[in-house]
Amino acid sequence: MARAPLFLAREGYRRRRLADMARVLPVLGAALFLIPALDAEEGLGSGMLIFLFSAWFWLILASAFVSSRLIRAVPRETDESSGEAP
Repeated sequence: MARAPLFLAREGYRRRRLADMARVLPVLGAALFLIPALDAEEGLGSGMLIFLFSAWFWLILASAFVSSRLIRAVPRETDESSGEAP
């Protein structure tokens, strides 16, 4: 019986880790947006608003990075039914 390879292919491993990161980003965003709600005894101050907008900005950048890397990591296959490459 043939043994399975010990290590995964590098590209497949990276693609899975990027997909995992894409799944974690919304959870991270929800946690970051709930931090000011847990600490808001007197309402949202200017520091909390700055925190919210900076967290929003960094989440946008992180999601753009992950999505661009995921698009590049998808293997390009030709569509046999139409004969064109995507």
